[in-house]
Amino acid sequence: MGPKKVARSASSDDPEELARVPLQAVLLADSFATKFRPITLERPKVLLPLVNVPMIEYTLAWLESVGVEEVFVFCCAHSNQVKDYLNKSQWTKPPSSFSFSVSTIESHDAISAGDALRVIYNRSVIRGDFILVSGDTVSNMDLTQALEEHKDRRKKDPLAVMTMVIKHAKPSSTTLQTRLGTDEIIMGIHPETKELLYYEDKADHLQRVILLDKTLLMENPALRLHNDKQDCFIDICSPEVLSLFTDNFDYQHLRRHFVKGLLVDDIMGYKIFTYETHASYAARVENFRSYDTISKDIIQRWTYPFVPDVQYLGIGYQAKLERQGIYRAPDVILSRSAHVGAFSFVGNGTTIGDHSHISTSVIGQRCVIGKNVVIESSYIWDNVTIEDGCKLSHALVCDGVHLRAGVILESGVILSFKVEVGQKLVIPAYSKVSVLPQPCKQDSDEELEYADATSGVIESPSITSVANARNQDLLSDMLDVPGSDANKVGISGVGYIWSVSEAEHDEEWRFSIAPIPKEKLEKFSHSAHDDNDEVNHDESSIPASGELIPDSDGTDFDGGVGEDYRDSADFENEVEATFRRALAGVDVQNVILEISSLRLSYNMSHADCAGALFYAIMKSASDISYSNNTELSANTKMEINKWKNLLKNYIKSQDEEIEVIMKFEEICLETIREFRPLFTDVSMWLAQTSIASG
Repeated sequence: MGPKKVARSASSDDPEELARVPLQAVLLADSFATKFRPITLERPKVLLPLVNVPMIEYTLAWLESVGVEEVFVFCCAHSNQVKDYLNKSQWTKPPSSFSFSVSTIESHDAISAGDALRVIYNRSVIRGDFILVSGDTVSNMDLTQALEEHKDRRKKDPLAVMTMVIKHAKPSSTTLQTRLGTDEIIMGIHPETKELLYYEDKADHLQRVILLDKTLLMENPALRLHNDKQDCFIDICSPEVLSLFTDNFDYQHLRRHFVKGLLVDDIMGYKIFTYETHASYAARVENFRSYDTISKDIIQRWTYPFVPDVQYLGIGYQAKLERQGIYRAPDVILSRSAHVGAFSFVGNGTTIGDHSHISTSVIGQRCVIGKNVVIESSYIWDNVTIEDGCKLSHALVCDGVHLRAGVILESGVILSFKVEVGQKLVIPAYSKVSVLPQPCKQDSDEELEYADATSGVIESPSITSVANARNQDLLSDMLDVPGSDANKVGISGVGYIWSVSEAEHDEEWRFSIAPIPKEKLEKFSHSAHDDNDEVNHDESSIPASGELIPDSDGTDFDGGVGEDYRDSADFENEVEATFRRALAGVDVQNVILEISSLRLSYNMSHADCAGALFYAIMKSASDISYSNNTELSANTKMEINKWKNLLKNYIKSQDEEIEVIMKFEEICLETIREFRPLFTDVSMWLAQTSIASG
């Protein structure tokens, strides 16, 4: 450790000087990870399209909206691509009525976020408190209150060097896995000061054990542990943060090294605090699963105003929002017999052929989609050609890919740039295909996005070799047909199929855009029930209120039994949000698992679940266009019929049926009064339908 350096910052005692310091931000345009390989071998992650818009656009637009005046974009991997993009974008053009400048800082030596912040420190560009964020962050939150709290704390306590933005999440490791593909996070927070006292991002929920230093418990009797907080990876930092990274070269990872390092350092005494956002959206695209989830959230408008029809974010056109959450750009050529389903986006200049069906998918610009093509819950980027009869399910297809007739992409397939797949070839689930061979060195989550020039490559099978092995019969059949061309049969293609180790293959589902495998869902479900049984078995040791007795020196483990979790309004909101994802195409088994986890976490009954889910279904029915009560009644019965199998999971007896009728009465009287004239008709229909008995 070198000698201490004085941080370059404005004096916190001089209000006038503070007022002159613009709000600055550091945007990390390199993820220093490899979870988006092979795609990021050719293009930086921040420039990958998210609902047809480069990820960095969402981050920059949000920073502008919260009043940031200067943004320093740190780029390392593919830095020229990042700089070229920014130079051509609106962000580097002279401002008209506002002050918002974007400049780049480049380094080819940085291999971690810690290295990046050391470079920033040496450039002497930060003059006061700043926002630290990654270029793959999507948010619409207002930072005003968080900034004020941070500055107020800094005036009272100079050791308060960072404020981390967090948000309430469903208190379940299962939910984090199924929605974002991330591990459960355990945070220890002081309930009054909101100081962060403990942070563990590699929690193993299967062990059901948390190891805490007894000194931590002795010094912080009010410590409250949470497993219901999501780290938004949005930090408000003092300039001392940069100094600390410079003085500690072992700080590489922002959370694993820096945050945990400060929490256990009892010499310097630096402190980290938290700010919880409640009604706003904030999430980071960390892997393919979170890419899928955040894309669906954008299409469902959770990120408003950063949605396709309001903020077109540099793509050059504004999409039109149609019924059922369908976005359509100008100049789309759609066959009359083709169908685009709910919560989909079709990009500019794309052509879709006869009898093709697209559902809950995003299609990029200038794509050519042939006849009888089925695309389900997939992401097709720009200039992609998909010939007749192809079937794609939960796949991601990058720019310039060509799929010849009859190709099938199974769940979780990733096709990188300019891959060509021959006719009638089936690409197995979770396959990753690239025109670049697979680098040998992939064992670190701290390495650069691009391949090390000195690293070797793994001998990966090409599409041609795999096709030859699996499609010899197809070739023989085609050669027997007069006029056939073997070169177009599909026994050839362009690209390498990347291999994964046995251990990686077992975990591939975790980060994939494919639905969670049934056996994994069952494993999570059993684990959740086991956890609940343990809590019930141990309930005699903790008061029913979930609070420790006043004279106890123990810790308040706020893990799901406190008053916040008994709030039925919060529970209903969570169930409705989960049901909305079912409307967007999320697998019903995932929805059942999430609602069951919510029931356990909020300590609710099956009747509570039935009531909350019924409310969500009725709200969905009211959203469908209607002109009179007869149409509203028909829409209502149609929606209930559509989702009755989901509802059956929580209607086990007459008690739950009564709860549904009572919930319907409450809806008619208080929330959706349009249903009032239909109460008798729908109630009688519900009784005759007898959902509980099927």
